[in-house]
Amino acid sequence: MAGMGMAASAAWDPCWRWGWMSVSFGFHRSFSTLLARKPEHAPRRRPAFRQKTSISFLSRPDLPNLAYKRLKGKSPGIIFIPGYMSNMNGTKALAVEEFCKSLGHAFISFDYSGVGNSDGNLQECTVGRWRKDVLSVIDDLAVGPQILVGSSLGGWLMLHAAIARPQKVVALIGIASAVDGLVTQFNQLPVETKKEIEMKGVWSMPSKYNEEGAYHIQYSFIKEAEHHCLLHSPIPVNCPVRLLHGMEDDIVSWHTSIQVADRVISKDVDVILRKHSDHRMKEKADLQLLVYTIDDLIDKLSTVVN
Repeated sequence: MAGMGMAASAAWDPCWRWGWMSVSFGFHRSFSTLLARKPEHAPRRRPAFRQKTSISFLSRPDLPNLAYKRLKGKSPGIIFIPGYMSNMNGTKALAVEEFCKSLGHAFISFDYSGVGNSDGNLQECTVGRWRKDVLSVIDDLAVGPQILVGSSLGGWLMLHAAIARPQKVVALIGIASAVDGLVTQFNQLPVETKKEIEMKGVWSMPSKYNEEGAYHIQYSFIKEAEHHCLLHSPIPVNCPVRLLHGMEDDIVSWHTSIQVADRVISKDVDVILRKHSDHRMKEKADLQLLVYTIDDLIDKLSTVVN
């Protein structure tokens, strides 16, 4: 980490117009320079908001049916992987969908098992099962190379997908990536609190993003999630990785994205921090940064292919 710190500090590139900074961990064109070449107030191809895409269902033997939306289009395709208890109708998912429509690129969003319009019992869901959901979407719905956009928990699962399907996953974009998140938060609790949760079998985790003021998470969910932690060793992901994070995120610290950048073995990694953004990163400037990042990766991958 000492060497990484020196490289990171040398690569800090403040972008005052946007209020964000990027940290480059690889040897490639400056991300902020690429953005500077685009129009000042809009992406190169501005998305136009149109009617919603219809919902379909992916049937899977012995697994719950998954609700999804799909646009056919150019490669690489974009797959949006939602956060914990989020669905394909969230602000970021819809923004990416509309942007892909404007570009004519393929796009898929979906609901996890037990969430939204998908079948399944939420109480029986685990990180491992949701990992299978992501792989089902990649294997059974996606055609050709894919850029995965993962929000919060989705940022954790996109790494697992890249490890499992390296030939198909060609780039990753994490938004407030909660890699190992629930496990890390649980382990930071006092010993007595953890014992009490183990006895009750449920962790009522306070959250301002839930109407009840807390998420009620099964203790078994936390224990199962431990088997999917990644930050304890190098992460075998070789594709380009972009990690967007708000410095006012009080759910998942932006330092987590720095850890991920340090752990992935890819040499093409950028961490992009927004000084005044929170965990959701759904304000207008956040969404513009997200679609710019997608656009930049599409350009980069097209250049490599051509």
